[in-house]
Amino acid sequence: MASDGSPSRDSQKTKKKTIRKGKGEDVEHAQVQVNIESLTASGHHALQQGYYSDALEYFKKAFKAAVELKETKVQRACAFNLGAAYVEAGKPQKGLDFLSRAEPGERGERVADLQFNLAAAHEALKDYAQAARHYLQAAQLYRSQGDGSSEGDTCIRLAHCHLRRKEWAEAAESYLRAAESYKVAGKSASAAIALKDAGNHMLQCDHFTSDDVIAVLTECLELSANITEQETLGKLYNAVGLSFSQLKLFPEATECYELALPLVHSTPRRLAVVLQNLGAVHNILAQYQQSLEYHREAAALHGSLGSRRAQGRCFCNLGYALSELGELEEAGESYLHAQQAFKDSDDSSGQWQSCEGLAGIRMRMREPEKAIIYYKQALALLSKCKDVSISVQEHLVNKLSAALQLKLAMQQRAHPARRAIQERSFHRQQLRMTDTRNVDETVDEHRRREVLNSQRIEDSSQVDFTKQWRPTDIYGRRKPHGDMMIPSRITKTDQPAYLNALPEANRNLNNTYEKPDVHCQNPTNAHIISKQDQPMCDSSKQNPDELTSEPLLVESAEISPPALLDSGDATPLQRRLKSRFCTVM
Repeated sequence: MASDGSPSRDSQKTKKKTIRKGKGEDVEHAQVQVNIESLTASGHHALQQGYYSDALEYFKKAFKAAVELKETKVQRACAFNLGAAYVEAGKPQKGLDFLSRAEPGERGERVADLQFNLAAAHEALKDYAQAARHYLQAAQLYRSQGDGSSEGDTCIRLAHCHLRRKEWAEAAESYLRAAESYKVAGKSASAAIALKDAGNHMLQCDHFTSDDVIAVLTECLELSANITEQETLGKLYNAVGLSFSQLKLFPEATECYELALPLVHSTPRRLAVVLQNLGAVHNILAQYQQSLEYHREAAALHGSLGSRRAQGRCFCNLGYALSELGELEEAGESYLHAQQAFKDSDDSSGQWQSCEGLAGIRMRMREPEKAIIYYKQALALLSKCKDVSISVQEHLVNKLSAALQLKLAMQQRAHPARRAIQERSFHRQQLRMTDTRNVDETVDEHRRREVLNSQRIEDSSQVDFTKQWRPTDIYGRRKPHGDMMIPSRITKTDQPAYLNALPEANRNLNNTYEKPDVHCQNPTNAHIISKQDQPMCDSSKQNPDELTSEPLLVESAEISPPALLDSGDATPLQRRLKSRFCTVM
């Protein structure tokens, strides 16, 4: 029979089964996608709450579901999210493994977020060169997409990598690029903060002129008007003041610190930092009386917060100001407080600086022996410090030499007076011995003459009285050296005046034959500095331009750069790395 052309029953049954099977696969596929999206959303929420282990479990389940789904695009998206979660949870190596699976082929499209996460993983592994390369690619991709905000964030992270590699110029350029990106995105406050950091790091290299830095700082202050949060604005003013201080523009720095002062009153630690910096700048401007209050308030605040090292710096600044005002005793007490604070914080650098200050005080008080002790202590402490320039050690050695010379000069000035006293004592002894010999000779002569007179009287009793008496017969035979014949009736002789005087009077004999000693004529003025000692004593006075002790400016309480101004919290270089996530559908 010929067929009528209608489909057989077997073929109809096969088509129905195929349709039903296709519909079942579509439903199952859609259900898997819904599960993946639900798991991904739960993972994002757990990360926001800080539950990293829970987040990882959600992303792992999503990735397993994507593998079963056998869709490359979905698998890459889930690998991307799982890798980012590992990076943010502090497991960058595992994160890097999954992020590598998310990378497209050589001809595939570069994804900005993927490059950002790869950079974050390398940064966590301290491979800053690779991290900088991926951050730069991410920034370029964000710019091509017109995403100025993300580009600015990426440039900030790029700057951190350059700072880790001590590439100051590249870091400054990255901050400047971040500021431009933020301005394009309309984020003026973020742009101002980026310019603040750019100006700070532009000062660390020789690629920029002072005018370039001033222009950046000026623009930063102009954009700061858009910052509404007081604490952030106070931090910015303090940091810009530090940069002006490094440029030696101290009036501008003072203005910035004064603007920051009322904005940080709610935070005692930041208030102490700004007060410390204000006092330091007033010291540099030689406005010592105005600086005293700032130093004392800052020291009290740091002490109440337990910041002994910062408190020691404040005491050093206070000691310097008091010494310049002539309050040497109080200045010495401040340096002693600073020394103890640095001992408590195990700060050898601060200890030698406080010892130098104490030595300078003792030099001005004309106590070179104590100054020598402090200078030697300072040199011993300096040897424990790292990265100290040779000029600092030479400066301390020169000051120690000056103290030794002053001690020698004072000893030489005292020696003539001692010699004069010894000569007086020697002459008094010689005079006493001479007078004693004269008395003995006089008594012996007197006795001898009495014996002679008695003999002559006996001889004269036998004289013939018939003869005429002639004086020449009795006195004609004289001794050539005046041995006078004293009659027997003369038994009392006049004693020398010194034998009749009281014993106490002998102490005040005036030896007129001694030449007066110029060093002993006015003993009450012995402390007056002579002309030959004047340069030496002038050198012992601390000069603000020659200070090697406490630099008056500090940048932060955590990491102390060459200055002692404190900028509060700088942008942290090490923190929990934030990754970027994407949804699947």
